[in-house]
Amino acid sequence: MKKLFKRREKEDKKTEKEKMEERREKVLAQGRKFKYPLQYAKHTIIAGAMVVAILAIAISVVLGWTLLYKVQNTSDVLYRISKVIPLTVAEVDGEKVRFSDYLMLYRSSLATVEQQSGQFSGEEEVASVKERYKRIALDRAEEQALALKYGRELGIEINDEQIDELWDEHRKMGGVDRSEESFLKILNDNFKLSRSEYRRMLYLSLMKLEVEKQIDKEASGLAAEISGLVGSKDFATLAKIYGERVQFEETGGLIDNKNVDGGRSNKAMSLEPGQVSEQFVSNNGEGYFFVKLIEKNKTQVNYMSLAVPFGEFTKRMEEVREKGLVKEYIKLSEE
Repeated sequence: MKKLFKRREKEDKKTEKEKMEERREKVLAQGRKFKYPLQYAKHTIIAGAMVVAILAIAISVVLGWTLLYKVQNTSDVLYRISKVIPLTVAEVDGEKVRFSDYLMLYRSSLATVEQQSGQFSGEEEVASVKERYKRIALDRAEEQALALKYGRELGIEINDEQIDELWDEHRKMGGVDRSEESFLKILNDNFKLSRSEYRRMLYLSLMKLEVEKQIDKEASGLAAEISGLVGSKDFATLAKIYGERVQFEETGGLIDNKNVDGGRSNKAMSLEPGQVSEQFVSNNGEGYFFVKLIEKNKTQVNYMSLAVPFGEFTKRMEEVREKGLVKEYIKLSEE
């Protein structure tokens, strides 16, 4: 009893502030009973969510890899992924071949196949054509990768002005001055290509052309030699002299002055009958051309041409393949 009275006396002597502090501590102590189990549960939830996220990413990577490299799915979704993530479809002498470049080339060719699918005898023929286009697209992508490697080593740069110039040439192809909108519609409807994709194609073709011009000393030397002879000897005679080293052609009559022929008809239109052009590089990357105008009118030309084709790049590409320096990460049909 004495202890009880003493405790009460002690309680009575406490100030209101001390009493409030004690009550506050009791409330906090009760709260801690629920706080720590909740914190533990929260950490568990976060850890579980991270595991699920990692598993989802791993599954997505495996699924994407399987669809691209094994199944070889070429859908819009996977194509867009390949444009964002720098995936590699092959390597050429250490130079990576972009999966997006390969799919861009293949899909643009496939668009033509799909438009003509009614002309094929059945699904087997369509599948065979698709496989053939895959092989062509991958070969071309590998060539462009090697050209990029050489271009970097040679210090070659392709600027926007060069691409714009070639873009305008293609936009006006056939003598029709198309608007930007109509040209983009043609690209999309016929080749499923956007503006940026087509400009990428132009960039790659220009790079390969500039590389060809710099590395093919034999072609440039032969073209220089022929330049000194075209004024005194006719093209047919020169074709006999140089044989397989040159290519001689005649239109055999009037053709459209915007004919798709590497720029020869357009060059011929700038000449007078009997006049021979200076050497120029074909805009399709074939080699050096000489043109002699036979006749023309306002919209047509009749000419003969002598071409010195490029060959050094093709030779180097074959050597790279023979040495086993081309590694492909997808398996294509042997057909």
